[in-house]
Amino acid sequence: MDSSANATSPIPFWLAGRPATGDAELEVTNSHDGRVVGVYSVPTAEQVEQAVAAADAVRKQAAALPIHVRADALSHVARRLAERAEEIAQLISGENGKPIFWARGEVNRAISTFRFAAEEARRFSGAVQRLDTEPAAQGRIAYVSRVPHGPVLAITPFNFPLNLVAHKVAPAIAVGAPFIVKPAPATPLSALVLGEILAETNLPEGMFSVLPVPNDQAGTLVEDPRLPVVSFTGSGPVGYALMDQVPRKHVTLELGGNGAAIVLADADLDWAAARAALFSNYQAGQSCISVQRVIVEESVLAPFTEKLLAAVDALVTGDPSDEKTQVGPLVSVAAAERVEQWVKEAVEGGARVLAGGTRDGAAVAPTVLADVPADAKLACEEVFGPVMIIQPVASVDEAFAAVNDSKYGLQAGIFTRNLDIAFRANRELEVGGVVIGDVPSFRADQMPYGGVKQSGVGREGVLSAMNDFTYEKVMVITGVTL
Repeated sequence: MDSSANATSPIPFWLAGRPATGDAELEVTNSHDGRVVGVYSVPTAEQVEQAVAAADAVRKQAAALPIHVRADALSHVARRLAERAEEIAQLISGENGKPIFWARGEVNRAISTFRFAAEEARRFSGAVQRLDTEPAAQGRIAYVSRVPHGPVLAITPFNFPLNLVAHKVAPAIAVGAPFIVKPAPATPLSALVLGEILAETNLPEGMFSVLPVPNDQAGTLVEDPRLPVVSFTGSGPVGYALMDQVPRKHVTLELGGNGAAIVLADADLDWAAARAALFSNYQAGQSCISVQRVIVEESVLAPFTEKLLAAVDALVTGDPSDEKTQVGPLVSVAAAERVEQWVKEAVEGGARVLAGGTRDGAAVAPTVLADVPADAKLACEEVFGPVMIIQPVASVDEAFAAVNDSKYGLQAGIFTRNLDIAFRANRELEVGGVVIGDVPSFRADQMPYGGVKQSGVGREGVLSAMNDFTYEKVMVITGVTL
């Protein structure tokens, strides 16, 4: 696909490994300047059925693929992403509004995700277990392998339109599971490029489809019994509605958070302020693990706040195509208006704006607030915008209690030099990941990633997702002399 495709040349989707077009088209526009980035074709209901039937038909062949075929396909994708890195980064920036600096980082992460999957595929072997630990099982051994549940429905969000697709596609290929990707309607172009690269591999026809259907048509895919695995990344209400819709399916959910960064008195305040400022506002705050709450020990509140506001003020905002821009627009004007309204509600409840608080089209200025009421949306929901609040606390106990006083539990960061406190944080914080010495926004693509409470079910990270997409199967061999 030429990412410069225009309105007279709709971008095809991928149906059972082949390009196809439907009878409708939708535009993708850039939230910064309103330009049309691409026009893509939308599958018909009949074409969606063809894709599901193809995935179901190839499930046994896919599960039986030799490891080297899976690994070679994954390595090919990593290599081609690297060769087309700048083109794809420009596409991500165009469709998402993400500054080109961060878009390039996303491409590099996707390359790593496919590379890690190629490596894990080669290690994904069965295990042998001796059973003669009891007299009744003498002469028996067990061979334990992992088998795909079947075709995977991957529903992906707009904020990382390439790498969060990679985190579902790469593990599926690694375990031999067919898959159908339903990308976010606002940002499907990166997934369609990925489909083009997948079509260059030796994967069997029918193993993959990329179907940019509208959200209100996703229910048909979710309910289809031929897609036994649903892997969803997005908002909590939508994710849990999907789980309720198909309670007998294997559903994994990567949902939201309201990421907390604890700054204790022994922290390097310059480092903590710089990291909190940047990672509250990177991706325009549109990350589940962006810094939303900064919980600061009162003894360092004044100097830390001064450093934080200086760091926020130094951030470069503006045109996402500018190499120097660190903070770009949100994905849409509607998204920015919602964030603006949440800030307004907090201020009406008594909050003070220390920085930002303004909106220009789809862009919200990096915003810092203090004295935010505990029941304000900014304190207890996921803002998904470039906004953070400062919460002073008197002690470590109070800091940990503040983190846990949330219905979310994705990741938390803690700035401290005290090793005992670090291990205590790992024991006590009710989150899926604890980052010591940095913000909650750190994620390595090979590590287990996911949350507790209302932040989701299951784990991503290549090997973790491979385990989620498969089940253990035991073969007992009898009459073996050991």
